[in-house]
Amino acid sequence: MLVQHLRSLNALSGILEKEKDAKVPVGYTAPVVLKIPQPSAAPEESSVLTKAVTRAAALLGLTQRQVAETLGLSGPTASRLFTGKYRLSPTRAKEWELAILLVRLFRSLDALWGHEGTARAWLRSYNTSLGATPLDLIKSAAGLVRVVDYLDHARGRV
Repeated sequence: MLVQHLRSLNALSGILEKEKDAKVPVGYTAPVVLKIPQPSAAPEESSVLTKAVTRAAALLGLTQRQVAETLGLSGPTASRLFTGKYRLSPTRAKEWELAILLVRLFRSLDALWGHEGTARAWLRSYNTSLGATPLDLIKSAAGLVRVVDYLDHARGRV
């Protein structure tokens, strides 16, 4: 990239040398525009959320089918999600918001117990306050919201 930048500067100086010999009105200065290389942009939010969902699912021991049920995706779409051929998108609001809640669920469990084995056990255990196993509840949007709300209360955020 630096080599390309230097070449463009050399080309620009050659153009300026040619223009110096041309007849230009007195007092006129041609504007010089230099393109300064910009740092690479931050990763796309869709790829960040997609990676976060697949990593959270792996750490929590969720299957592709369970993630599909939670996000409201078809089985083949969930498979493409895990292989990196499908990205979550904010234009598909339902799956986007459910994916954010799934990542929030993971982060809450990690903050409370800090070990994925304990989090996995909690997800699969009957919870008397919730009246079901959290894993069964997160299959629906309402259940996922309820579980995340429960964990928020447990963390003392509300």
